[in-house]
Amino acid sequence: MPKLSDTMTEGTLVAWKKKKGDKVSAGDVLAEIETDKATMEWESPEDGTLAEIYVEEGGKVNVGDKIAFIDGEGEEASAEEPKEKEEEKTPEETKEKEKEPKKEEPKKEPEVKEEKPKEPKAENKEEKKAAASKAEKKLPAKTAEPATKIEKGEEARVKASPVARRVAADLGVDLSSVKGTGPDGRVTETDVRAAAKAVAAVGDRGRVKAPQVPAPSIKTGESARINLSGMRKIIAQRLVESLGPVPHFYLNIDIDAGPLMAAREELKSAGEGAEASKITVNDFVLKAAVQAAVKVPRVNASFDGDAIVQYADIDLGIAVAIEDGLLTPVIRTAQDRSLREISEIVKDLAHRAHNKRMKPEEFQGGTFTVSNLGGMGIDSFSAVINPPQGFILAIGRITKTPVIDDGDQIVVGHRMAITMSCDHRVIDGALGAAYLKELRHLLENPTLLLV
Repeated sequence: MPKLSDTMTEGTLVAWKKKKGDKVSAGDVLAEIETDKATMEWESPEDGTLAEIYVEEGGKVNVGDKIAFIDGEGEEASAEEPKEKEEEKTPEETKEKEKEPKKEEPKKEPEVKEEKPKEPKAENKEEKKAAASKAEKKLPAKTAEPATKIEKGEEARVKASPVARRVAADLGVDLSSVKGTGPDGRVTETDVRAAAKAVAAVGDRGRVKAPQVPAPSIKTGESARINLSGMRKIIAQRLVESLGPVPHFYLNIDIDAGPLMAAREELKSAGEGAEASKITVNDFVLKAAVQAAVKVPRVNASFDGDAIVQYADIDLGIAVAIEDGLLTPVIRTAQDRSLREISEIVKDLAHRAHNKRMKPEEFQGGTFTVSNLGGMGIDSFSAVINPPQGFILAIGRITKTPVIDDGDQIVVGHRMAITMSCDHRVIDGALGAAYLKELRHLLENPTLLLV
């Protein structure tokens, strides 16, 4: 089971696209796998034949567990690999070992003594079964030490951060068995903790648990206990990671949305068939959020231990509500996108997010996020920062409100509430205020966004 996202610990095999015995080439789609965030296509890593399928459709598998075997030339399925390896060692030794059990059957004791000088070579399962019980006890003791030395050598060569090594030592995790997700495959603290959880989960499944009293059946109209999906588990984990260690503070503004509505109507009047008519108010908001970050670049940052990381590009995250929870697809290098390009990308990402047809790189690594609940009738709200991002914008609906115009007359105005949730370790009040001032200027003068 491949690790298709940074938070994935298990996956559900939704559907096989190839059958057992089919020829496959590298890059062919083998199956659809549902992670904690999306359903993605899994491509074949090599050419060969799909010889074995170990997991049926609908099965859940931990990351790293086998789900299929692709047979290259001269290969056999994993169940037969030990025999193959024995044959490859030395044909002459194998023939001798096949003959030896026949001689040993009548007299076990004398042959145990004769086998003692040859004990270092007795490494395959067939010889262990044929040898007497005393020889069997000695063999593992002699072969265990070299194996331990090899494992320690492998662990020493693993690229890992100092923190990851310390956590691995505390949790008893073998670094050589952990797949790193950091730069150049470097093992991070997150990788170590995920590996520790996976091992614990496997151990729990192997234990014999005390019988539990079955939950009472729930009748119609009564409450129900619904198990969390993988996505809901990750959302819960991320929220705790955010609101706990991240010091939030909030800045609120109300903008005059009249010019924004007028610009939207003007584009709409161009005709339903025109591309411009498809641009929404939210598209204007996204473009303004990006342009404001270009003018105030210090907000496009995140906290990283003893430093603040200042990003050169603006990778804009967009909160998209789906049935199982929330996804944040990312528009890469958003500062180089026009209003129309942003509009088209958002529609495509949102459509594929709802259908769980996104790639991991499309919803990872945003520098800040915009969440808009205005279309659902919410006047205003405060959003939770998505770590390690420095802030998130919460956009409310446009409401008609009595306002005083420049001539001191009470008129009907359009107002939109915007809340900026900031990580105080990255953004101070004055910096956040400077960003919101620029955002207000752009949204109240939307023609600047058309340039």
